[in-house]
Amino acid sequence: EVNLVESGGGLVQVGGSLRLSCKTSGFTFGNWALSWFRQAPGKEREWVSCFSLEDGSKSYADSVKGRFAISADAPTSTVTLQMNALKPEDTATYYCAADPYFCSDSDYRYSYWGQGTQVTVSS
Repeated sequence: EVNLVESGGGLVQVGGSLRLSCKTSGFTFGNWALSWFRQAPGKEREWVSCFSLEDGSKSYADSVKGRFAISADAPTSTVTLQMNALKPEDTATYYCAADPYFCSDSDYRYSYWGQGTQVTVSS
């Protein structure tokens, strides 16, 4: 059974940093695509970043490019999102999602989701 568990959310001031982690289990941590999405109250879910375990490629939404960094650690089966220079508009619930094939910015492609972790950026 595929399982994704996020952690690391919290309250941070504008310009601060947070590090989100997604601990995965139930699949071979070798050739899947792992993405982060976020959803703010009253808004649609938004793709943030993706890490392709197959080739190590990384992709980012324009809104976070240059501020966020995604990484993956095979020994711990964990994907991490380092978030720097946080802005109030980054406030959202952040979700980890997994797809067996390739990265996509469309949430409907992902069959497996974590429960989410809340990030709040105060001004």
